[in-house]
Amino acid sequence: MKNYRQLVWVSFAGLLLAGCAAERPVQQDTGRGAAIGGAVGAVIGNLVGKNTNGTLAGAALGAVVGGGTSYIWSSKMQQQKAAMEQAAQGTGVTVTQTPDNQLKLEVPSDISFAVGKADIQPNFAPILNKFATSLSTNATTTIRVVGHTDSTGSAAINNPLSVNRAASVRDYLAARGVQSTRISIDGVGSSQSVASNDTVEGRARNRRVEIFVAESANPTNSSVK
Repeated sequence: MKNYRQLVWVSFAGLLLAGCAAERPVQQDTGRGAAIGGAVGAVIGNLVGKNTNGTLAGAALGAVVGGGTSYIWSSKMQQQKAAMEQAAQGTGVTVTQTPDNQLKLEVPSDISFAVGKADIQPNFAPILNKFATSLSTNATTTIRVVGHTDSTGSAAINNPLSVNRAASVRDYLAARGVQSTRISIDGVGSSQSVASNDTVEGRARNRRVEIFVAESANPTNSSVK
């Protein structure tokens, strides 16, 4: 029981430190962010291993907790964010930096896809074109595309539709020079709503695509699966 309590406190402290490191402004980042993340991961992994007597479960938990700080926010990532903000200006696409140092593009359905469709709309294409150019200049990053739907229709319809939307973005980027091996896709149907599905406006917000770009602190372990 004592070891378990120690493990909980160590894990909590590590996540708190990781959050603080991720929120540092980019002007102070790059090497410092990676160093903090690596140090936190190493210390927590060591402590977790000791408090679980070196068991496999302890090693796995140490890897999970330590691995939560594996992304860095480099000057290239900041430049890519600025380029995407410029490309998305006035379009309704939001561009943000996530707490774990990923670049996130949230694309609403009125820009990306028609209702019930997975074909990319013409007003989404110029944004993706600029995005592809930016991605090509930073080949160390990985891209994850997640499709979403509103709650209209059954899961049998929404789940594959969300995957197909993500696949359309992947294929579009790949056709413009971004290696498909860098891109992973996922579809979550209506399970991650950001607004109420009881209104037309809310359903429109929920029909969206999210694109995440990440630069790993350990490039040798950043292959897309």
